[in-house]
Amino acid sequence: MTDQTPTPGIHHVTCIAGDPQANLDFWVETLGLRLVKRSINQDDPGTYHFFFADAEGTPGTSMTFFPWEDMPSGTVGSGQVSRTAFRVPEGSLDYWEDRFDEYGVAYEDRVERFGETVLPFADPDGLPVELVAVEVPDDDPTVPWTEWVPEAHAIRGFHSVTLWLADPQPTTDILRTMGFEMVGREQSEGDTPDDERVRFAADGPVGKYVDVLPTIRSGRQGHGTVHHVAFQTPTDADQGAMRKAVRTMGVSPTRPIDRHWFRSVYFREPGGVLFELATKEPGYTSDEPLSDLGGRLVLPGQFEERREEIEAGLTDVRIPRAETAELDD
Repeated sequence: MTDQTPTPGIHHVTCIAGDPQANLDFWVETLGLRLVKRSINQDDPGTYHFFFADAEGTPGTSMTFFPWEDMPSGTVGSGQVSRTAFRVPEGSLDYWEDRFDEYGVAYEDRVERFGETVLPFADPDGLPVELVAVEVPDDDPTVPWTEWVPEAHAIRGFHSVTLWLADPQPTTDILRTMGFEMVGREQSEGDTPDDERVRFAADGPVGKYVDVLPTIRSGRQGHGTVHHVAFQTPTDADQGAMRKAVRTMGVSPTRPIDRHWFRSVYFREPGGVLFELATKEPGYTSDEPLSDLGGRLVLPGQFEERREEIEAGLTDVRIPRAETAELDD
C-alpha cells in the first residue's frame, strides 16, 4: 500500500430500478430509510436519481437509484456487486421478518457468516439485499430515521458489499491499495456460487467490509443490479492521493467530477466493477435544510435553467410520508 490516507469504507451504492414509485415506496415505507435527495441523473437528466439514507445523509448510509423505466431486468454475474448489506441492531431480525411478511417482501432463511447473522431479501426489482445484525456502538455516527421503523430496529448504514469476480486477485490488490485488509476466509452458508468468501475490512465504523467471491457466471446490467459502488475519500487531498495510488495499479481513473453533493472519481477495477471515490463535502444539506431533505426536486447547476423541460419529462411520483411526518411534499 502507498502512503495515501486509506478509505474509511463505503460512501454510497448506486443501483438500477424500474418503476420510480415502487422504488420510493419500498425504500422509504418498507425499509424505513429517509429520502434525503430527489434529483436527476446528471448524465441522463430525463431520469430521476433518488438517494435513501439515515436521518442526516451520513456518509456510508446512502443507497441511490436510477429508475430507468424502459431498461429490462438485469442478471447478477461476474464483474458486479452481487449483494449489498445493511447493518441493523442485534435482536431486530425477528422484527424485520415480521415486517417483510406484512409487506409481502421476498426473503430467504437466515445464514451465519463470519460470526454474524444475515437475513437475505430482495427489493421489488429483484435487487439482492441483506440485513446483518450487529452491535451498534454508542458513538456510532449514523442517525436512525424513525418515521417508519422504530429506532431499535432501524437500518444503520452499510455493512458490506459482495463482489462477484472471475479472477479475484487483481481486485484484491486494488482493495489493499485503497486501505482494505484481508480479515477472514470461509465457506459461507448460502453463498452462490459455492466458493470461498474472502472478507476485506477498512478502518471506518460504517460500510467497512468488502467480500469477494469467485464466479464465471455471466451477468447483465439492468433493473435489480448495482450500477457502481462508491468509497469514501473524505477530502479532495485524500481523493487526489487515492486517485494517484490506484493509477499505479494499472487502472484509468477519471478526473474529479463535480456531483454537487460530493466530488467523484470513477474507474473500472480489473474485475469489471465500477468503483467511485467520493468526498464528504459539500454534503446533502448544501442545498436543502436538514429538516426538509428530499422535500423538492433538486436540479444541480445548469439543470435548474431547464426545470420546466426536465419536470415535464419525468414520471409523476408521490413522496411517501408517515402520518407523524411534519413535512409536506
